[in-house]
Amino acid sequence: MSSPTGITDITDSVAHLTPELWDRAGRLLIRKALAEFSHERILTPEPLSGEDGRYRVLSDDKATEYRFTARRFALDHWSIPAESVERHRGDEELPLDALDFFIELRDTLGLSAGILPVYLEEISSTLSGTAYKLTKKPVTSAELATAGFQEIETGMTEGHPCFVANNGRLGFGVDEYRAYAPETASPVRLVWLAARRDRATFTAGAGLDHDSLMREELSEETRERFDGVLRGQGLDPADFLLIPVHPWQWWNKLSVTFAAELGRRSLVCLGEGDDSYLAQQSIRTFFNKSDPAKHYVKTALSVLNMGFMRGLSAAYMEATPAINDWLAGLIESDAVLRAARFSIIRERAAVGYHHRQYEAATAKGSPYLKMLAALWRESPVPSLQGRERLSTMASLLHVDREGGSFAGALIAESGLAPAEWLRGYLDAYLVPVLHSFYAYDLVFMPHGENVILVVEDGAVRRAIFKDIAEEIAVMDPGAVLPPAVERIRADVPEDMKLLSVFTDVFDCFFRFLSAELVADGTLADEETFWRAVADCVRRYQESVPQLAAKFEQYDLFADEFALSCLNRLQLRNNEQMVDIADPAGALQLVGTLRNPIARFADAS
Repeated sequence: MSSPTGITDITDSVAHLTPELWDRAGRLLIRKALAEFSHERILTPEPLSGEDGRYRVLSDDKATEYRFTARRFALDHWSIPAESVERHRGDEELPLDALDFFIELRDTLGLSAGILPVYLEEISSTLSGTAYKLTKKPVTSAELATAGFQEIETGMTEGHPCFVANNGRLGFGVDEYRAYAPETASPVRLVWLAARRDRATFTAGAGLDHDSLMREELSEETRERFDGVLRGQGLDPADFLLIPVHPWQWWNKLSVTFAAELGRRSLVCLGEGDDSYLAQQSIRTFFNKSDPAKHYVKTALSVLNMGFMRGLSAAYMEATPAINDWLAGLIESDAVLRAARFSIIRERAAVGYHHRQYEAATAKGSPYLKMLAALWRESPVPSLQGRERLSTMASLLHVDREGGSFAGALIAESGLAPAEWLRGYLDAYLVPVLHSFYAYDLVFMPHGENVILVVEDGAVRRAIFKDIAEEIAVMDPGAVLPPAVERIRADVPEDMKLLSVFTDVFDCFFRFLSAELVADGTLADEETFWRAVADCVRRYQESVPQLAAKFEQYDLFADEFALSCLNRLQLRNNEQMVDIADPAGALQLVGTLRNPIARFADAS
């Protein structure tokens, strides 16, 4: 094994950090900050007198002024052209500087003295990633839309659409960024450790055990090589479980923080596996490039990114396969979900290592308890038929350098009228979200990165959800759940339950998709989009009249809903935005948004 620099000349490591690219990256980020902070009502832009569509935002000391052009859409969405943003102090126009922006507005943004420098580091990392992406050969949305599954995954140029600091990845050096960031598309070989069975826990779904999984995932030659390492140290392979590890985690954490475990041979480093993987948008999950039919592998990664340390808890992981089997069974037994051809890719097995001293020395939830665990998730590739192809749903929000949208390219390829294309997409994606909520009080975290679309000739045929065990919740306190699944029960106030749809779907995804389809000319107006959403909701409700009381109790056509602000969470605490055990308790709610489908409540 060698350290994963991939760079022979030190100066090459920062070749993407040129004045031109840095300025471009900064302009794009300030544009996004102005738009999203205005949406969350952290900033209150003032219209510029006599300049239609022009606004200004003042710094904390009122001495600096940011001027920009904006078009406002439903859900108080601010569409701001990057080139329209200007920075003025008195009569002087100043160059844009993203770090200065946050310093000048630190009080308005609520950035404490402790949070500000760490947040600036996350912003710097996000900017550096954008600058790197700008060095890549431009690819049009039309070209990307017909590319392969992983070409789309690595070709994305934006992270989470709401979060401003969305590519912090604090812990990665620039060489590690080149080796492990999804946009670099660098092949990765996982490091494998052997863990003594009395210190590790392995759980699997029905019909699977550790040995059968290893036979699927590792070639006979690799298994023999690993066994040879153990026997060479006088150890019996039967006494150990195998754990795949992110290379960064090995070099930067486990080889030092778990030194005692290695020294006592409770853990043994076996070397790299033979398969080549590609990092996904979630950073710590890997797609098997050598054999796409094999499982994804999700690993612990002690890197701070977008409000969380991206570790995996050994204790938390134990119930993962059982939760996935339970949900898969529920989906298979439900006629509405079957008709939508809805599915999940199950997390089939999980393994975690229990470091006894850290468990004794730290509290539940500590990052020290989330350093060594992994899970195996099904690949969607074997499910494809005919001309079907795969794409992360996050791609629908991708816009190329010429302003062309990925979603618009799919619509053009399909030959369908935009409203007809939207109907197919919404039936595949939104109907399962709605039915899970209304029939089972079951909610997902259905953002773009957690959904895979199955596309045929440009049209969306079905949706596949992933990242199940850590993201789903059952909000019915009286629901009967198997003991192994009890963990997913969540106590959510009645008036906040429907925010799982209004916030996660309407505000955090549809808000952007609608505006982009209008901006690139695919839709003549946003009414077409929201009418299609309303029609989908109505068709679904009419198909299950037995749930009429639930539709009245949780009214998707309500005039307004609470504005839940994601950036406010990160600005307040960028190391632990939300307590996973109490996600509703941490929400930052600021006023309300007008529901864009309310006016279609009585449409025929």
